[in-house]
Amino acid sequence: MRFDVITLFPELFGPFLQHGINRRAFACGAVDVRLWPLRDHAEGHYRRVDDRPFGGGPGMVMLAEPLARCWQAVREQRKAEGAPSVPTVLFSPQGVRIDHALVEREAQGAGAILICGRYEGIDQRFIDQCVDVQLSLGDFVLSGGELAAMALLDAVARLQPGVLNDEGSHQQDSFNPALDGLLDCPHYTRPEVWQGPRGAAVVPPVLLSGHHEQIERWRRQQRLAASARLRPDLLQQARQAGRLSADDEHWLRQLDLPDAGGL
Repeated sequence: MRFDVITLFPELFGPFLQHGINRRAFACGAVDVRLWPLRDHAEGHYRRVDDRPFGGGPGMVMLAEPLARCWQAVREQRKAEGAPSVPTVLFSPQGVRIDHALVEREAQGAGAILICGRYEGIDQRFIDQCVDVQLSLGDFVLSGGELAAMALLDAVARLQPGVLNDEGSHQQDSFNPALDGLLDCPHYTRPEVWQGPRGAAVVPPVLLSGHHEQIERWRRQQRLAASARLRPDLLQQARQAGRLSADDEHWLRQLDLPDAGGL
């Protein structure tokens, strides 16, 4: 799997690629990341990559020409190295919101060419002719696409075989189909009693019982409760897909939650 990242600030990716799970994924070759500094493909003494927008208005717009030259160089190198054809992704507030299902699909693919925009935006003609998919982290605006690119790379990298110490670890993540798309349950570790700023806090006794069936029941109930309180949309999706059992519904009816899917 190979990602080619076109960016004005390749140095932002250095620490990200060199630490933690990401370092392991990239060092072992599970995910190959190539950085392409956009200014290397700009012309003129100042290596200009932006200009004022036609029609006036605030901000600057990224030029189509440097982007197209860099994009074409990426495609030519991939072809020369026998890399498969992949989509070109632009990170944009207008994009489809990244979710777990999208990350899982991307994790099973061959990679992508990632475009990290900056300034007021990118010349629409480059988007129309060269971009296949636009993605977004959510309904807010970042200064550039680099953070969104790193978020996608991180989410994809941790799903690659051999990257996590425990292969089943990501199966217990929030939004995972293995958990019916619900939020994850609370987690606890030592000490059994923690003196916090609001007083003593203890680990739920069921987690110390050693009774695995009861522990799994408790965890399921906590996932349901968390989803009902914080993301009732996830609960409703699970219900519509028929993933909630009669025991699940009985537990939810016992919760005093006005936002628990109308229960």
